[in-house]
Amino acid sequence: MHSNPQAVSIIMRSFNEGWAIQGSIDGVFQQDFEGDIELIIIDSGSSDDSIQIIQRDGRAKLIQIPLGTYVPGPVLNMGAREASHDWIVYLNADAQPQDSSWLKELLGPCLVDPKHGVAFSRQVPRSDCKAVYAHDYDRCFGPERESVNWDHFFSMVSCATHRSVLEAVPIREDLQYAEDDEWTRRLIREGYQVHYAIASVAIHSHNYSLRESYKRSFGDAKAMAATSEVHPKNVNLHYYVLLGWVKDAMRDLQWCLKHGRLMGIFYAAMVRLAQRLGRRAGHHAGWKHYQREI
Repeated sequence: MHSNPQAVSIIMRSFNEGWAIQGSIDGVFQQDFEGDIELIIIDSGSSDDSIQIIQRDGRAKLIQIPLGTYVPGPVLNMGAREASHDWIVYLNADAQPQDSSWLKELLGPCLVDPKHGVAFSRQVPRSDCKAVYAHDYDRCFGPERESVNWDHFFSMVSCATHRSVLEAVPIREDLQYAEDDEWTRRLIREGYQVHYAIASVAIHSHNYSLRESYKRSFGDAKAMAATSEVHPKNVNLHYYVLLGWVKDAMRDLQWCLKHGRLMGIFYAAMVRLAQRLGRRAGHHAGWKHYQREI
């Protein structure tokens, strides 16, 4: 078991998040934590006012990488190498700690488990979050979350690990999407534990367009096909897409009725179809990309 941390390094990835980054930086330094907090921000070519905000604030070490060169794994591993401390926290630039106990609650599960690999925070959506995405946050992170019964679930948006874990099991560097899913599955295979720190809360959400929903679903599915055992014939149009879409829409309808957000069901139906089509296409593309037979 690692000793109680006297210092942490927080790695923050940034790209055009000037609208949110000041709140995230402030949240980091308002923590109920007696040790040193080092903040390293890796910006991947922002064209908004992100750089000016970071430099004006002055509390973070800024690393800039050229626009168009961002790949998650290399950036996350680089952040760990740049860190001065052994306890490492990853926090997205648009994820704001909800209160001053975010960091303490995030580190807690790792401190009591000698086999810890990583702990991740609960995420709650912003007030402007569309119903379909707010429903997803409930399903993934809520007190009655469905994700506890899924094959696997993890989010890198707000998480804590130790340098020794990353040295033993580094984050894979050839995936553009789902690198966090692949990394934590590998951690588990190596005997580490992945903990959900439900009392550590970060405010984080996106209102993706239909095109963005398709693209993200495609990318995640393509990356996860690298290790998936599900043959593409089982990710088909009739059962996976159409029947799955109907089931998704029914769950969204029930959630919208329960939360008084019935007007959100129409957009939700379109998003779910885009996601299903994206995951189907991505799984087929990933299976082929990783040189499997279809």
